Amino acid sequence: MSTPLSKLALRPATADDASVILKFITDLAIYEKAEHEVVTSVEAIQQTLFGSDSTNHAIIAELDSVPVGFAVYFFSYSTWLGKYGIYLEDLYVAPEHRGVGAGKALLKQLAKIAVEKDCGRVEWSVLDWNTPAIDFYDSIGAKPKSEWIGYRLDGDSLKAFAKS
Repeated sequence: MSTPLSKLALRPATADDASVILKFITDLAIYEKAEHEVVTSVEAIQQTLFGSDSTNHAIIAELDSVPVGFAVYFFSYSTWLGKYGIYLEDLYVAPEHRGVGAGKALLKQLAKIAVEKDCGRVEWSVLDWNTPAIDFYDSIGAKPKSEWIGYRLDGDSLKAFAKS
């Protein structure tokens, strides 16, 4: 935990943060019981998150200049609203630093970006068993979507469908 003199700061991530981002991604996957699904690398993160054609963004939360969490997001589009939105792909704060406000600060920064860019919404997904995250999201006024079911086409199914 932090001391009263600790200072929480947010900053845009850079390519130099790729290894810390990979660690946070792996730690999040371990928490979500899906570590085996992490197949990315520092090099892939540098290319896809920070390459010249990237449309993705990341924010690092630091406590006393030490990275303690991150958020990765990208802009989506709502045809019904006729506005951009933000999709939060990952939000993670290291367990030993939870409770210092880093998660809330990261989400608040995304909300500020959304308002500045005239976005219609910020969206994300949470595992149905992740009660601490759900309680946190409820506490800031976020609402779960109840009528939509998420779908995914990936791996061999994606390749087979693309070739069909």
